[in-house]
Amino acid sequence: MHANTVHSEQGLRLERVTKRFSAHTAVDAVSLDLAGGEFFCLLGPSGCGKSTLLRMVAGFETPDSGTIRLGDTDLTALPPHRRPVNMMFQSYALFPHMSVAANLVYGLKGLGLSRAQSAERVKALLRLVRLEGFEARRPDKLSGGQRQRVALARALAREPRLLLLDEPLGALDRALREETQGELRAIQRRLGTSFVVVTHDAAEAMALADRIGVMERGRLVQVGPPRDLYERPASRYVAGLLGDVNLIDGRLGRAEPGGLRSVETALGFLRASGEGEAGNPVVVAVRPERLIVSGAGEGLPGTLAEATFLGDRIRYRVEMANGSVLRASAPLPAAGPALSVGQGVTVAVPPESARILPA
Repeated sequence: MHANTVHSEQGLRLERVTKRFSAHTAVDAVSLDLAGGEFFCLLGPSGCGKSTLLRMVAGFETPDSGTIRLGDTDLTALPPHRRPVNMMFQSYALFPHMSVAANLVYGLKGLGLSRAQSAERVKALLRLVRLEGFEARRPDKLSGGQRQRVALARALAREPRLLLLDEPLGALDRALREETQGELRAIQRRLGTSFVVVTHDAAEAMALADRIGVMERGRLVQVGPPRDLYERPASRYVAGLLGDVNLIDGRLGRAEPGGLRSVETALGFLRASGEGEAGNPVVVAVRPERLIVSGAGEGLPGTLAEATFLGDRIRYRVEMANGSVLRASAPLPAAGPALSVGQGVTVAVPPESARILPA
């Protein structure tokens, strides 16, 4: 394995790729540029087209229109076995009757390696995924995380220029999934191979990706680094997909100093960042951890309806005067009296944390 090699010339480019199944458009004119060595996540719910897009890059589906290129190579019409691409499936697809080593050797077939060269490559792969000493075990004698690492090693055996992963951590429990995320990211960084992961889990996408592409009904609706998408979503769909969010309906008002806008809502006037024409209906999006709930202070008046202890944080539900509810989250107070359910509180909405979105 060629560690620390960044394939800068091997970026993936999709140009208006479309795929239809009868009357249903699964992927609708998707264009995307990925840098060589990038870890990219396609994020969206079931049926949004992300897995179909991945399968077209792998060669298991053929686009109805558009082109797929990897560096200078046009992949659009190439069969899967002629693409410098490999795919790791959610099921892992390991051969149950074969040992770990035999599963990896199978992935090397067709490369013309001698037995000694194959043995050396298998040893390097096992070292890469931290499974030295497991060569003779069969998949049913491995944990879920170990099977996942064997499948990853087999997918990397042929040193693909691009590795595609379809919900690779979906079969793991939560604690193991979080641990494996770090391992997967570390392996990708060591190799410098481009990874494209499909997932419906926003937390997973944010933990893994250099950039995330959000898909909705076959279209790529926003692409960017995780923090940009989380803090500056382009729509209420993206805002909700990337985590818990308060969405407050309102009408856009005048421009304010500092590039902010006023928004008239049923809760009162808010200030937020964003664009639009005055008088248009909009939504103000603000994350729970950005709201400031206090027993005495400036802000929107409400009543504390619920306070839930979450270890290092407290989650609040505040009922506002019009009957709507705002959700807030805050670190445990270091000192002083805690807020009590039923008491009157104020909710401050910091303008720099509030985002104006189309209604």
